[in-house]
Amino acid sequence: MRVFVPRETREGERRVALVPESVKKLVKAGLSVAIERDAGAGSFLDDAAYVEAGATVAQDPKSSLAEADLVLRLHPPAPGEVDLLRPGAMLLAPLMPTRNPDLVRRLLERKVTAFSADTIPRISRAQAMDVLSSMASIAGYKAVVLAADALPRYFPMLMTAAGTVLPARVFVIGAGVAGLQAIATARRLGAVVEATDTRPAVKTEIESLGAKYVGVDTSEEAQDAGGYAKELSQEFYRKQAELIGRHSAAADVVITTALIGGVIAPKLITTGMVEKMKPGSVVVDLAAPGGGNCELTRPGETVEHKGVRILAPLNLPSEVAFHASLLYSRNLTAFVLAFWKNGAFQLDLADDILKDATITHDGKVIHGPTAKALEKSETSEKKGDGR
Repeated sequence: MRVFVPRETREGERRVALVPESVKKLVKAGLSVAIERDAGAGSFLDDAAYVEAGATVAQDPKSSLAEADLVLRLHPPAPGEVDLLRPGAMLLAPLMPTRNPDLVRRLLERKVTAFSADTIPRISRAQAMDVLSSMASIAGYKAVVLAADALPRYFPMLMTAAGTVLPARVFVIGAGVAGLQAIATARRLGAVVEATDTRPAVKTEIESLGAKYVGVDTSEEAQDAGGYAKELSQEFYRKQAELIGRHSAAADVVITTALIGGVIAPKLITTGMVEKMKPGSVVVDLAAPGGGNCELTRPGETVEHKGVRILAPLNLPSEVAFHASLLYSRNLTAFVLAFWKNGAFQLDLADDILKDATITHDGKVIHGPTAKALEKSETSEKKGDGR
């Protein structure tokens, strides 16, 4: 099987989908690997390292895409790239298929077997394939580093000849993978940390990292089958808003990571809450790709409002490109090798992992939520045409 890794073209992206360490594993298993020239340059991985690992360097990416049996990417391919894929070829990348109906239609037309790395189920067998957790952990770490750089105060408590400097107070909203890493990093830097989440079940994890859990008492089921937070009652959100406003006002840094269903960013910090925060305080909104948890968030920008800075980065893992590429590459490699048997990729759609990860195959939509999103999109388009 011929594997091809193109150079990522999205602006600001420095990561690469496959690193030399993983190339060695794939080649040893009997796969052929080609990588586009300078694909790893942004992660400080030169072509020579790939050649040494057993890959070939493709000078003509269009031909390599057309010939590939499996393409590995960090982002959904552009329309022109999909058109180059041959019928029956496989694609593995975070496709966000329910958000990208046009992409799904193109994949169907080309009869591409598309696997979406972001729909791989969070089950024990798939832990080594979990790209969302790998990248979220990096984002949580980097968010605290950004906050520490932007904050006009020390993070740790310091005892100096001029007197004692009190530690910074950090409030983390959302204790998923990114939130827990943010808590751990802020504690390592010496901050006093509080954290909240709609899921009371994470209280133990928060406290195990040295932070204080603050939350709303509720009897409502707060997470779905995939472990993501889900929508709750209006009464719950009223109480939650009071709690968030109170703790944000006391904090020097607020880091927000809240997503419903892993994709929708609820507005948790109002303009009024920001105005009650101390001048010089910092908000880092890790939910910016989903629109942001703060009303003042402008995805991809830094906003200052009455002395408070709101940072809304869109791709923090790219800023830790070397290790982000390493972890991402290991995730994809684990997926490929799990189903590589007897010299072929075994596409068993009854398998729990493949059932959730496979979006399109042989001109059909396999993934249930994507099929619903596609149907909804087509209905909306017909209404828009007046039909």
